[in-house]
Amino acid sequence: MNGIERCIDDEIPFEIPESWEWVRFVSVINLQSGQDLTPDMYNDNSKGIPYITGASNIEDGKVIINRWTDNGRAFAYTGDLLLTCKGTVGLMAVLEKDKVHIARQIMAIQPIIDIAIEYVKLTIETMVGDLKSGARSMIPGITRGDVLQRLIPLPPLAEQYRIVKRVEELQDLIKEL
Repeated sequence: MNGIERCIDDEIPFEIPESWEWVRFVSVINLQSGQDLTPDMYNDNSKGIPYITGASNIEDGKVIINRWTDNGRAFAYTGDLLLTCKGTVGLMAVLEKDKVHIARQIMAIQPIIDIAIEYVKLTIETMVGDLKSGARSMIPGITRGDVLQRLIPLPPLAEQYRIVKRVEELQDLIKEL
C-alpha cells in the first residue's frame, strides 16, 4: 500500500456495531511468507528445528512435524496462525512449537496489535471460499496481498473472545448432531 492510507467507505460490505471498526488485515497483522529448502537442507531424524512444508503438516487444526532443519530462514513462532497458501489453500493451525521454519506453501500470521488469534482464524475461515476462487495459476495459490488487503470487522478484544467461545460452542453442538 506504499504507506498511503485510502478511504475504505466505498468498500464496507455491511454495518457493524459502533464499538467495532473496519480495518484491513495489513493494519493488525504481520504476514511472514515461507521459503522452500532443498532436500539436502532438511532431515527426518529430529535434528534442528521443525520444518513445515504445507498442507500435509496440518491435520484437524494441529501441526504435524516430520521434517527438521538447521538452515531455517523463514520463521513462525508460538501462537502464530499458520495458513496454507499454495496447493491446498485455507488449512490453518495455531502453532504450539517455539519456532519452526515454514516453506512457501505456508504463511504465518502474527498479530501486531492486541487481537485474538482465534478471532483472526475465524475471520479467515469466512474468507477461504472467496480466497480460493481468486487463486491463480496451475497450482492454486493466494498472495500476501490477497490476505493483507482484506477488510475485517474488528470488535473490542473482549467481544472477540466472546465470539470465538460462542462459535466453539456451536461447533460442538453441530458435531453432536
